[in-house]
Amino acid sequence: MIVYDKLWKTMKEKGISQYKLINEFGISNGQLDRLRKNSNISTYTLNTLCKILDCRLEDIAEYKNEN
Repeated sequence: MIVYDKLWKTMKEKGISQYKLINEFGISNGQLDRLRKNSNISTYTLNTLCKILDCRLEDIAEYKNEN
């Protein structure tokens, strides 16, 4: 299962709020909701978040074994 717990920490470190993602960068509320719920999101969204946050994929997403 892929989880996005690291995203919120990286956002805080970079000084980017959810409000800023929505209003300045065009990330939808729905996308943020899916990220909060660790639901499926597109690689396009992951790529966009990495660009916005100037980070690597490992800084926002992590695979956790469900066992």
